[in-house]
Amino acid sequence: MAAMTQRDRNSTSPREDKKDGIGRALGLGLITGAADDDCSAIGTYASAGARFGPDLLWTAPVTLPMMYTVVYLSSKLGQVSGRGLFHAIKDFYPRWLLWAVLVGVLIGNTIEAAADLGGMAASINIFLPVPIPLIVVVVAAAIFALQLWGSYKLIRNIFRWLALALLAYVGSAIMAKPDAAAVLWGTLVPKIQFSREFLSILVAIIGTTLSAYLYTWQSNEEVEEEIAEGRTTLRKRKGATDGELRRSRRDILIGMIFSNLIMYFIILSTGSTLYEAGEHDVETAAQAAEALKPLAGAAAGVLFAAGVIGVGFLAVPVMTTGAAYDLAQAVGWEHSLHAKPREAPKFYIAIGAFTLIAVGLNFLGFNPMKALVWSGIVQGFSTPPLLLLIMLMTNNPRIMGDKVNSRTTNALGWATTIAIFSASMGLVATWFI
Repeated sequence: MAAMTQRDRNSTSPREDKKDGIGRALGLGLITGAADDDCSAIGTYASAGARFGPDLLWTAPVTLPMMYTVVYLSSKLGQVSGRGLFHAIKDFYPRWLLWAVLVGVLIGNTIEAAADLGGMAASINIFLPVPIPLIVVVVAAAIFALQLWGSYKLIRNIFRWLALALLAYVGSAIMAKPDAAAVLWGTLVPKIQFSREFLSILVAIIGTTLSAYLYTWQSNEEVEEEIAEGRTTLRKRKGATDGELRRSRRDILIGMIFSNLIMYFIILSTGSTLYEAGEHDVETAAQAAEALKPLAGAAAGVLFAAGVIGVGFLAVPVMTTGAAYDLAQAVGWEHSLHAKPREAPKFYIAIGAFTLIAVGLNFLGFNPMKALVWSGIVQGFSTPPLLLLIMLMTNNPRIMGDKVNSRTTNALGWATTIAIFSASMGLVATWFI
């Protein structure tokens, strides 16, 4: 059976042709890349630009290879092992390790989903002056309805179009008319300050750029794609050809470049306006949008807010569904967006529960912008152990067969792991100074 499956995979098929086309190139990697620029990321990048101007533009090109590496490794794990990330951890590692990592990821996902709902509501409030808590409830209900009754194909295609909302930040940055020399210098010359404020925002940038939910979502997306092609059992899903992995690398590279450019333009837009105007403290993403209006024109503020709203509808379900995937895989529940609610009731109940918790957190009176930035910091601390596990798994022949990492991939992966650990430890060190 294994030989037959591999032979089928090596043959030219309609699936192979489809994955080689533009649909695949604007597919899974684009969704993951756009979800990476969620409301928390937007708030963090806007705060970074407002506080430090163009001095943090260098973080965009530096984090690009890191983003590409970790998402590709997650994709490869899903394709080759036929499992989602936590399914693989459950099958090959002790239960105590599974639960220790799971708790951190669930907390990070839920806090970030809550912060994103708050950020979306604050931005919608610019156009619709109704109580923000009411907006949070309505938005969360709409997102959960899509997850509950929408098919996987419908959800995937909606996510692709929502990803385009992020292009608003390119327009916003251009309208800001930044100083070319300062932009070039900030992009090419890294500046690091050993202060608590700087390291906090740096860890938040790394945390929200390399968030743990990206790893689980990407690996689970690959499994869902296999199920969509009729490979409903683990045995049928195992294995991937070199051609499939090559197409995944291209797909993910496109998605991560897209995500990274948006990150760059968000920092650029607020760094060229708010920072220059002396407005270094931004309380909400919506406030950042409003503050841009008199400085870069009314259209810039509208574009900024529209981007927050659009990407929020993409990112929140990625986080809540991702958390439900992780929990379901850890405890052995049936889980798939292809399944109807009656076929996987515990999975959908988990999605609803994480959504409710995220909504509830918005009623505790947290400052929206601080919640967005702190959710990035939480992700910054939960990401390193999970990335370490991914590196170990993708180098394990028991899991990956002959598709273990190459030397180049390992070099990038271990460098990323060390960088994330170092940034987190640097921030901890400032707490004792």
